[in-house]
Amino acid sequence: MNTISMAFTIASTSHSSLPTRRREFAKEVPSTRRNATPSLILLKGSSHGFKLHATKGVSSVCEPLPADRPIWFPGSSPPEWLDGSLPGDFGFDPLGLGSDPELLKWFAQAELMHSRWAMLAVAGILIPEWFESLGFIENYSWFDAGSREYFTDPTTLFVVQLALMGWVEGRRWADILNPGSVDIEPNFPNKKKPKPDVGYPGGLWFDPFMWGRGSPEPVMVLRTKEIKNGRLAMLAFAGFVFQAIYTGKGPLENLAAHLADPGHVNIFSAFTTQIQ
Repeated sequence: MNTISMAFTIASTSHSSLPTRRREFAKEVPSTRRNATPSLILLKGSSHGFKLHATKGVSSVCEPLPADRPIWFPGSSPPEWLDGSLPGDFGFDPLGLGSDPELLKWFAQAELMHSRWAMLAVAGILIPEWFESLGFIENYSWFDAGSREYFTDPTTLFVVQLALMGWVEGRRWADILNPGSVDIEPNFPNKKKPKPDVGYPGGLWFDPFMWGRGSPEPVMVLRTKEIKNGRLAMLAFAGFVFQAIYTGKGPLENLAAHLADPGHVNIFSAFTTQIQ
């Protein structure tokens, strides 16, 4: 099975999808978006299309993608409701599911949360399996995790998880309905709190290094990278499930088997085996 190798191939191109034409322009953020000095100043084009100079101060600017951004199908026109203002917007909505503005907001948040969970899940599958190959863990199997014995019974684990996840999701839901209502930021003198941004809480707990606000790269670029990696992780997890059903092995085991005999151990061999 070659799900991981295919996923890594997709990942190698995922960060190059933004426009890369060299541009020379200068854009100063309006005074309403800056402190004593400009927060974002776009300078001469670089190998990434542009270079960003970030000064001190919290930037809540998320630059929209340009009108000539890459589209999922070359030569096609994106629907009017996909205007480049959302991270990872490449004009893909053939069924028109996002034509309702309120639904579009919900879909964007749902994709963002599923992406983050998928990235955590993929890491939680690959890293322990790698540790097992190094001898740090014995008898690891992610798809049999629910049948294992833990420090307490499954019912207690379920109730605790349900309570904790319900509390967290309830607060996230409240923030979607009323942005900024769930404030967990500590108060520091002479330090301004980040601007409320649904799905991107930032601040001390979720962005202590301020990578997502006032960083050397535009915030939109960082958010686009996150959603791309999240989409890749969702596809990878679907591949892991497929592999576990048809081979009963983990993704790293399947990758090693595929690399040892790519002509016979691949996605097609799974279907051939089932037919026989």
